[in-house]
Amino acid sequence: MPYGPQELSKPVTVQTLRKMKADGEKFICVALYDAPMAAMAQRTGVETLLIGDSLGMTVLGYDSTIPVTMEQMIYHVEAVARGNKKSLIMGDLPFMTYATPEQALTNATRIMQAGAHMVKIEGGAWLAPTVKMLTERGIPVCAHLGLTPQSVHKLGGFRVQGRDDERAGEILDDAVQLDEAGADLLVLECVPTELGKRITETVTMPTIGIGAGPHTDAQVLVINDILGLTEKPPKFSKNFLVEAGDIPGALRKYAEDVKGGIFPDADHSFS
Repeated sequence: MPYGPQELSKPVTVQTLRKMKADGEKFICVALYDAPMAAMAQRTGVETLLIGDSLGMTVLGYDSTIPVTMEQMIYHVEAVARGNKKSLIMGDLPFMTYATPEQALTNATRIMQAGAHMVKIEGGAWLAPTVKMLTERGIPVCAHLGLTPQSVHKLGGFRVQGRDDERAGEILDDAVQLDEAGADLLVLECVPTELGKRITETVTMPTIGIGAGPHTDAQVLVINDILGLTEKPPKFSKNFLVEAGDIPGALRKYAEDVKGGIFPDADHSFS
């Protein structure tokens, strides 16, 4: 049966997403930053929203996510939370705000009190104690592996991760350890399609892909890419406004294509 986007009728929770993974039903994520777009996402059936520190580049004009502050993240989380009462809202913890479990707990508390339902943190198995501490205290966590933009200077640029067997094995092991530590979701960014598939089939938590192929449990794109506002769009993105003609239609088209297995295709994935 074709997917027809409908306004969300009740709040989306972690358990909602786990059931969707178990049922083989794809869900949608959009990274956005303000109340009007958040309200539109609710009307078009977008299950999860990410207030990403990508706002450093998409909204604030920085060259990377590294300059983004807690105060800027809180400002935008509050705005999105005012505009959307049904989608599950995730807020990024910015660069160096979770270097220790104690620091992560303090800053995650601030993001949650601003209106997020979950925090997102970038990094591998070294974050397992942090994930365990947060989740034991009632703070859901979305992990983030593959291309982790806060580590762009260490990685040597925005590059696909996990193309060689050794690095792929490291990412898979990180995913398993974070899953066992209690992470609720996992973003996989810029990894080969087969690695995205293998991780999704291995871990119990739902996976959200961005440049990770079509086999993840969900897809996320930045609203700027969906609407064709990015000057040099990445390979994994697509301008859905061209086909749809208006902004609500672009969100609906994106949701339809993900749910229907049309997006991402090979042209928007990595081998």
